[in-house]
Amino acid sequence: MNRTFLLLGALLAALGRVAPLSAQGGAEVEMLANLLAAEDSRSYDEELLRRAMADPDSTVRRYAAMAAGRIGDPAAVPLLAPLLADTDTAVQVTAIFALGLLRDTSALAPLSRRARDQAWLASPAAFELVAAAARIGGEGGTTLIRDVMRRSVLGDRPDSPYLAARAALEAWRLGPLAPVEDLLGMVQDPKIDVRLGAVYSLGRIRSGAAVPRLLDALSDRESPRVRAAATRGLVYPAVRESKADPAATADRLVRAANDEDPGVRISALRALSTYPEIPQGAKLLSLLEDVHSNVQVQAAQTLGGVAGPDVAEALSRVVESEKGSWGRRYAAFLALARQDTAAFGRLAASWTVHGDWRRRAAAATGFGLFDGRRAAALMADSDPRVATAALAAWREGAPAGDADLLATGRQRLGAPDAAVRSVAAGIIGAAGDESDIPRLVAAVRRAARDSFPDAADSALGAIAAIAGRSVDPQMAEQGALAALPEPESYLVRQWAEIYWPAAAAAWGSAYPVEADRTMQDYRELVQRFVVGVGPARYPRVIIEVEQVGRLEVELFGPEAPLTVANFLRLVDRRYFDGQRFHRVVPNFVAQTGDPRGDGWGGPGTVLRDEINLRRYKAFVLGMALSGPNTGASQWFITLSQQPHLDGSFTAFGEVVDGLPVLQRVTQGDQIRSIRRQ
Repeated sequence: MNRTFLLLGALLAALGRVAPLSAQGGAEVEMLANLLAAEDSRSYDEELLRRAMADPDSTVRRYAAMAAGRIGDPAAVPLLAPLLADTDTAVQVTAIFALGLLRDTSALAPLSRRARDQAWLASPAAFELVAAAARIGGEGGTTLIRDVMRRSVLGDRPDSPYLAARAALEAWRLGPLAPVEDLLGMVQDPKIDVRLGAVYSLGRIRSGAAVPRLLDALSDRESPRVRAAATRGLVYPAVRESKADPAATADRLVRAANDEDPGVRISALRALSTYPEIPQGAKLLSLLEDVHSNVQVQAAQTLGGVAGPDVAEALSRVVESEKGSWGRRYAAFLALARQDTAAFGRLAASWTVHGDWRRRAAAATGFGLFDGRRAAALMADSDPRVATAALAAWREGAPAGDADLLATGRQRLGAPDAAVRSVAAGIIGAAGDESDIPRLVAAVRRAARDSFPDAADSALGAIAAIAGRSVDPQMAEQGALAALPEPESYLVRQWAEIYWPAAAAAWGSAYPVEADRTMQDYRELVQRFVVGVGPARYPRVIIEVEQVGRLEVELFGPEAPLTVANFLRLVDRRYFDGQRFHRVVPNFVAQTGDPRGDGWGGPGTVLRDEINLRRYKAFVLGMALSGPNTGASQWFITLSQQPHLDGSFTAFGEVVDGLPVLQRVTQGDQIRSIRRQ
């Protein structure tokens, strides 16, 4: 690898690890505590931010810039702009990152001026400027990204090839404005990082024009990451849009599914799962016994789309075997529901009465793939997790206008379980009957007692959908709003701001939030994670996974103090002990932290996001979300680099030991314990 790139990587890594304050007096602690409090409540205090950004201590200025970005008020753009020329590079980097978080087009002018300024811009700041421009997007962001790729901006620097690679990697964020032609020209660049950036963005854009170049990238012998990224754009819809032959492309993907790298095998299998036919699909059978456990899982999922008795027999053997992981059996079971319904039905007979609720829920999900009525039979299960899966499966497998489904949805709108009510409200909203609005209003009131907001959001979404299809939408909407209580939860108000503008106008802003911490709490967090020294700022925990092994994780205290403190509080309560990795997407993420085990659960508390400069390389911990500022106890670990998560989810730790163990984790694996080191 080029030595310049190694040095740049070291610089970026150093900036990712936040240094302690150079001056640790009481005034600095008080200022930082007030910044943390304002950020936590999402309260835009211009005077506080202005004073902090002028503080003589560069760490205070840096934390002020990050707080401004996280609070999210575009009024902070003029405050942040002068910091782009700060004497401390770390302050510059953070201010640029914060402008990107604001996603306001007014930030493009100072960013563009700084990029074109003759004054020296350190490499980490230049890299972050490229990412911020892509995150803001629009015509201005597109122009800046294109100019960096063409090296007409920041092109006279020794790091310009790597800045061009960063621009290519971030270009997918521009959506329809992405410079596809420029990206196509970079696919065969001699530098791996340039090729990877271009292929990654083209794969996410999924343009038919990119298919021939992505097929070429499948043969990239230097980089398995390039080969894996290429498969993302070789999904069936993109191939069909292009002039490529889908059968020939599928054959290339089948060959890629036997690549020496497990990440490439998984990515190729996932792309193949989008094809209506896989002519050479039987060649994938051996992957059910791959040495990499998550290749086995992905192979089982993909084989659900391959016809033939040999495939059905192989999947049935996996389901019936007690060897291998639950994740593989689960994937094979659901694949049978798509591949051979008779074989699935025979095996499902025992799963529907099994003592493990996960098997009963899986049976309901499988039936929903081809016979919603058979899924409906499991609605009577006493476990709400099974009932939720059954109702959702029935909805997926039911014909339009199913009267029995609608009747059940109305009945289950009063269920004790919030997840069941959430699915039920979605069913009612899809039916579009205006007479259902009063019962949905009642469901919103009932949901005020829930520990998570999904049932309230779903009921509100159903009301908005029904009102929107009414003969007089405005009258229906106003009538519903008059009957609805003004929500106390900022999460519900936030949902309205995104999805129902009329409700947001009636209820007012979701922010500021009334946080449940005192100023002393914030002072203690600052003392603990920000102004301290030594390893206590980056505490470590040990995760023991049953029959898999041990992981050691370092937590990012200075970058995400509220998230880390909450995580450690749950660790000390033994909250995670006995939980499972309820969601593992091969070569993407392994997710846990749900006490219910089906993805709906949490502790009843909520965290605001602490988006930071940490990138989602492989093996980074992030908070799982159902929308902005909805983190609680569910978290994930990336299984490979995932640049699209950067700047959207709180990164709060990374696995520092036990990587082979992590690569063996599959869905259903149980956490024996998590404890502090």
